[in-house]
Amino acid sequence: MSSENHEIHKIGLALSGGGVRAAAFHCGVLKFLAEIGLLERIGHISTVSGGSLFAGLVFHCSGLRWPTSANYQEGVFRQIREILTSKSLQSDVTRRFLSPRNWLFLTSRANVLAKSMESLWGINSKLRDLPNTPLWSINGTTGETGKRFRIKGTTMGDYDLGYAECGNLKIASAMAMSAAFPGLIGPLRLKTTGYSWMKRECWDSNDPPNEVTLPFQHLCLYDGGVYDNLGLEPLFDVGRQEIKEHQVEMIIVSDASSPLTKGKIPGPLNWRRFKHLSDIITEQIRFLRIRAFFNFIQHHHSSGMYLQIGNDAKCKIVEFSQNIGKHSRSKDLLNCDWMMLQDTERASSYPTDLRKMNKDDFDLISRNGYETAKWNWALFVQM
Repeated sequence: MSSENHEIHKIGLALSGGGVRAAAFHCGVLKFLAEIGLLERIGHISTVSGGSLFAGLVFHCSGLRWPTSANYQEGVFRQIREILTSKSLQSDVTRRFLSPRNWLFLTSRANVLAKSMESLWGINSKLRDLPNTPLWSINGTTGETGKRFRIKGTTMGDYDLGYAECGNLKIASAMAMSAAFPGLIGPLRLKTTGYSWMKRECWDSNDPPNEVTLPFQHLCLYDGGVYDNLGLEPLFDVGRQEIKEHQVEMIIVSDASSPLTKGKIPGPLNWRRFKHLSDIITEQIRFLRIRAFFNFIQHHHSSGMYLQIGNDAKCKIVEFSQNIGKHSRSKDLLNCDWMMLQDTERASSYPTDLRKMNKDDFDLISRNGYETAKWNWALFVQM
């Protein structure tokens, strides 16, 4: 199968959060995109949490370059599989807190997570070492302002505080910031006085920015999933329902978010009650973005794909083919050997953590990503 017959010049790729589960799912999605020769067409990557960990691994395993489709299939996929199934970030972070010198970061554990990625995964380079293409937007949340904190290329900040050049920031620190889930990992603590911050009087003004002094000596930067667990905002205007970047013609959203656990709400003194309510809020925010993106796809065929972990292929093929009228295509697809429903459910229910995966779990989840991309491409894009 080849993409040469499709007039898709630049692709925006949004990779959701979800710990190592998300990394494995995205790994499978890119395997399919590589198989049809699309990795060379990716112009902008926007990532959150587990998606940021995965993208960092892709660059790392490809020698700080974005891999060609052939390189990804021949080596990068297998390297990432080996890393995720042989090394546990979670265990390494826990071990590091046995040393008193790390106790300073007890409430900002993402700083220690960054050190683990440097030593365990070998990610020691800086943002300035990354290529200009594709552009990589790494999403977080500013604790002090509640705004989306983004690292875009070698610039970081939010529209409330202003922006600063951050080429010297380590890639591992940027990845850890994006994965800094409140409560479990805690924020990345960033010293602001080491950077020159610039801000325009109005965020949409064409006037040159002025240098500003931030009211905070340190920023507490949290997981981008607090704000947008899809990583969709840098690529897609939810209000206008249109692609933001004029150079991007298609957006692919790879969503490995954990499904909301349904059942009796925990008691008022149980800490899981707060987590459950937080999950409800996150789920509703995610669905608002998904609905807007889905509406966009329905009105702009071949301009987007939404790939969700845990979907049963045969059920979705029947459902979507009825809606879009591709019955002949669906008959061919239904004859393919897709994962069983219980396996896709097992993939989506894998814990959101940073532990070492066993190879069977990685293969299951990455296969779900690969197959989800395959049937979506056949239904919504392939001519």
